[in-house]
Amino acid sequence: MFSLDRWQEVLSTLARAPLRSILTSLAVAWGIFMLVVLLGFGHGLRKGAESQFADDAANSVWVFGGQTSQPYQGMPVGRRVTFTNTDYDNLRRVDGIEHLTGRFFPGSGGRPFGGERPVRVGAKTQTFDVRAVHPDHLYLEKTLITAGRFVNDADLIEKRKVCIVGIPVADFFWHTTDVIGRSLEIGGVAFEIVGVFNDAGGDDGELRMIYVPVTTAQLAWNGADRLNALLFTVGDKDVDETRELLDRVKTTLADRQRFNPEDPQAIRVRNNLEQYESFQQIFWIIEVFVSLMGIATLIAGIIGVANIMLITVKERTREIGIRKALGAPPLSIVGTIMQESIFITAAAGYLGLVAGVGLLSLVASVVPENEFFGEPQIDLKVAIYANVILVVSGALAGFFPAYSAAKISPVEAMREGT
Repeated sequence: MFSLDRWQEVLSTLARAPLRSILTSLAVAWGIFMLVVLLGFGHGLRKGAESQFADDAANSVWVFGGQTSQPYQGMPVGRRVTFTNTDYDNLRRVDGIEHLTGRFFPGSGGRPFGGERPVRVGAKTQTFDVRAVHPDHLYLEKTLITAGRFVNDADLIEKRKVCIVGIPVADFFWHTTDVIGRSLEIGGVAFEIVGVFNDAGGDDGELRMIYVPVTTAQLAWNGADRLNALLFTVGDKDVDETRELLDRVKTTLADRQRFNPEDPQAIRVRNNLEQYESFQQIFWIIEVFVSLMGIATLIAGIIGVANIMLITVKERTREIGIRKALGAPPLSIVGTIMQESIFITAAAGYLGLVAGVGLLSLVASVVPENEFFGEPQIDLKVAIYANVILVVSGALAGFFPAYSAAKISPVEAMREGT
């Protein structure tokens, strides 16, 4: 197989029909190219979807107060459900909750999102999102403390006027992240910075934020004991187990707030785990689909190689008969034809792989970073396995017609080739 004469014979055979050789190679290269590109784009779509969960714990559940739509225990319809610190304390006793935090948005007017307050340092003033939270909030939004610490239990008990700022906040006021111990005013109240944070998702909007102890915010901005939301994680529970836990949470809240646990409007729930599982199923289906499309294209190329080898063997029947008459063993004949088939598939497969990876790299460099489409990539192991399968298939595509030709007697082969 590695002799110079054998390679000269293979290349000479391919050169006698250049158009056919090129078209056959293109069919194989196109199959690998499409497989690589489709898998890469599928990976990009998955990354884009997963980036939407990068800022928040995928196993988290968010609960917001709503408005009752059903009468219950003499209470009227249309009553506003507002959470309090007591609801938070009650949920801490619910078995199955891993991390739990309440949220209070100063200046939100009861809205579940948004608590922007004016922040001042000296003559500089800017509006930032201020969120009053419990210590476990650190785990709910994948907050990464880069300096100092997060809110702790002592801050809540003593109602300390401390805060944790995002990197853009520190950069805006001091042009540095070395701000531990410095002070700023939030809505006219002075707070000492005890921590600086980054965000796992890298979203600048999630970093233009300041965290303060929830009890301090309630006291400073007339929040009484109100909470705008309750958030918790469920550990390693699956979707069904999370739903069961959520039913217990609803019952616990309903007992104190006096609303029907089955009332769909009384509270609003965002189950990130359920949404994440749905995304995973959707993109698993997409990946299977694009893989099947790529494999189908690849198989079409292999079939093309098999057909071309059949034609090649048919054209060389007389030559094969002469070689057998001169004493060439069947193994030599089969090996020559298989080598030609392997060479076509291996070379074309490599070109298709390089072209596919090159296109993915080009798309990654041109398409700006966004939350809908991540960097398109492909696992090189998958690509290499595809090439190996392609080469093996190419060998089989050449073997069967060559084996059939090698079994023909020299006289019959020369007669058929005339």
